[in-house]
Amino acid sequence: MSSPVDVDTLIIGSGFAGLCAAIKLQEAGERDFVVIEKGSTVGGTWRDNTYPGAACDVPSQLYSFSFAPNPDWSMSFSPQPEILAYLERVARDSGTLDRFVFDTTVENARWDGGQDRWLVSTSGATYAARVVISGAGGLSAPKLPAIDGIEDFAGEIFHSARWDHDVDLAGKRVAVIGTGASSIQIVPAIQPTVGHLDVYQRTAPWVIPRNDRRYPAFERAALRHVPGLQDLYRTAIYWGREGYVPAFTRAPKLATPAKQMALANIRKGISDPALRAKVTPDFQIGCKRILISNTYYPALAADNTDLVTDPIARITPSGIVTSDGTERAIDVLIVATGFHTTELPITEHLVGRSGTTLADRWEETGMSAYKGTAVADFPNLFFIVGPNTGLGHSSMVFMIESQVTYIVDAIRSMRRNGYSSVEVREDVERAWSASLQQRMKRTVWSTGGCASWYLDKHGNNTTLWPRSTFSFRGALARFDAGSYRVAATTPSHATPSSTDREESLA
Repeated sequence: MSSPVDVDTLIIGSGFAGLCAAIKLQEAGERDFVVIEKGSTVGGTWRDNTYPGAACDVPSQLYSFSFAPNPDWSMSFSPQPEILAYLERVARDSGTLDRFVFDTTVENARWDGGQDRWLVSTSGATYAARVVISGAGGLSAPKLPAIDGIEDFAGEIFHSARWDHDVDLAGKRVAVIGTGASSIQIVPAIQPTVGHLDVYQRTAPWVIPRNDRRYPAFERAALRHVPGLQDLYRTAIYWGREGYVPAFTRAPKLATPAKQMALANIRKGISDPALRAKVTPDFQIGCKRILISNTYYPALAADNTDLVTDPIARITPSGIVTSDGTERAIDVLIVATGFHTTELPITEHLVGRSGTTLADRWEETGMSAYKGTAVADFPNLFFIVGPNTGLGHSSMVFMIESQVTYIVDAIRSMRRNGYSSVEVREDVERAWSASLQQRMKRTVWSTGGCASWYLDKHGNNTTLWPRSTFSFRGALARFDAGSYRVAATTPSHATPSSTDREESLA
């Protein structure tokens, strides 16, 4: 058996999170890192989700790295191919790709307290890493519905995040299960092509107009050549989005204008009163993710589309049977039922100091992490897009950059102070999570009358951040060693603060 490859930092995933971590580590002079990626290129979510109509629902100018502006977006809301191309270009230009290992999966990562290292087994090599950064993300593992008979369906079946481009939908009888963010893009994209389309809706979403527009050539030229213009665009969009926060977290009635826009969107897209009633939600706007589309409702109203709201009883080899006994024949089944967001698959492969996997720990308690980034019993492990870092209003790239700033500062602090390990104190993590859950009680996600994928099996919202994004950035502006148990490599390194000395492992 060959010896593990020694590396200072091992990064899991090469989407926005992993790529940002690699770039910022290099900028900080930390060049001894490797990025393990299961796919064949960078991109993460934007590499894997190639379904028809795939696009971002956050404006392009904000849904990009602050340190790598792109003046060449074609639309104010960028489509998937452009986002993927952007990430690939940023990766090439960064000079970090020589440390990316593609087509490789992480099979197991175990903390070795004797060496203060993570022993990481992959489908390629085994690594001994001082620090592990998980950028695996919450939208990386498709979630299939537990429907009786689904394994017996004889036609073509695939998840929206694993789109089978070899399947020709022209003239076919197609069913789409789900009415979330992916579905409302897929349905209008395929409706003109298919023979007949059944859309299975469990809960109607709130859908507001998209307000997308194409950037003309002169505007793209101005964004490229006029100093400060792109920053101005980004800043204006950021603060405009931040204005939504009180409606989500404190005063849901502030979302009344958005509700009126959504109702007007229904009236504009659908003339049939019965169909309008079916697509009108019965919970407060914002309780579930607010979606954006100008084309979803017209697609539902098309002659070749049926919206089915009766629960699915079972799937047969040739169709779907609903609770009223009706069977609808189909040729292709598209599952758009989201992802494992409250039980991250990567946690099954992470074994902490006590020998317990993070999945088992969170199975009992629910997901939690200090500042969405660090977990007690898992030294030198940092998450990007961890628990309670998701957003319902703005760009996750902003949150990613905030976490990466914190993590890079932690790694530099470890080197500067001679720490062999840093592990967040359990009381600190508990207090952080308790404060978030207390704050959650007054948010629309808790009071809005819906059951959403934001909530775990314990009923806690372990997905979203319940404050402004600038407060999150402030909380992660620097690494706070006083909140951690630290162990020194050698006493000859720089002297820790008195607080750090009290919490060092003797």
